[in-house]
Amino acid sequence: MNERIISISSYNPLDIYGVNDKNLDLIRTFFPKLKIIARGNMVKAIGNNNELDEFEDKFNLLLSGFERFGKLTESDIRQMLGEDDYPVAEPVTGLSNGILVHGNHGIQVKAMTPNQRRMVESSEKNDLIFAIGPAGTGKTYTAVALAVKALRAKEVKRIILTRPAVEAGENLGFLPGDLKDKLDPYLQPLYDALRDMVPTQKLLKYLEDGTVEIAPLAFMRGRTLDHAFAILDEAQNATEMQLKMFVTRMGKNAKFIVTGDITQIDLPRNQASGLKQAEQLLKEIEGIDFIYLDDRDVVRHNLVTKIIKAYNGKKTN
Repeated sequence: MNERIISISSYNPLDIYGVNDKNLDLIRTFFPKLKIIARGNMVKAIGNNNELDEFEDKFNLLLSGFERFGKLTESDIRQMLGEDDYPVAEPVTGLSNGILVHGNHGIQVKAMTPNQRRMVESSEKNDLIFAIGPAGTGKTYTAVALAVKALRAKEVKRIILTRPAVEAGENLGFLPGDLKDKLDPYLQPLYDALRDMVPTQKLLKYLEDGTVEIAPLAFMRGRTLDHAFAILDEAQNATEMQLKMFVTRMGKNAKFIVTGDITQIDLPRNQASGLKQAEQLLKEIEGIDFIYLDDRDVVRHNLVTKIIKAYNGKKTN
């Protein structure tokens, strides 16, 4: 028999083990062939190497989830350890323990669910992918992590992050500041993701020299994006012509990811969502892939999963 020891000295053991070791007891149910012992800030697992490898990878995934969201609930554990009728995903090729990016404050950014892993695997094989799913499924966060990873590996020279600003007309006129000040609230989720993954001073430098560009979708018109990793977020609010305009910006050595939630379209009723049209027109083109995320991929508060199920007409318990 072999053993593996994992240190959790960076954490409060109560946060990881749960009250009266409730979390730890649940984790043990996923690894019935292992003997798992927790002593202070050390977790020891005893068993065969294959089981130990899987345990170490999954336990580190739980720690990464806690770092990212500041909590570890029963729902989080069940989701990240492969319950809810999901197959346990194979490790993503080319990644060290599935880690996409080592972020700030010790954060290890990983694909947290099987469909997020499919995003990662698809991005390695395809130059344009569409990630479609409800709020909280990690579409944007995973896409930004893939972009940062590609930049650090010098696979691309810059990152372009964009969103449609559906209110960027007269309705923004009353807001103070210049155009950038008016549009920044729409782009804030992209800044938030980057701040988790790139040190503050380096991010400021990247924004200043154009290595990272965050701009509304309208600013993409007429450009060719060579050697770039470009992400269009909230694509359900892009019109047909806007989405066509974005995907045709793809230049040499470019990777594009389009993310959106077709259940939250904010366009006027007389305008069709470009994301819906793209689903119909582009699905059969080689080099383009569509990844669908659902309530089982939600990595926010466990109530978000129940809320999405309720809106989809599913049972919530």
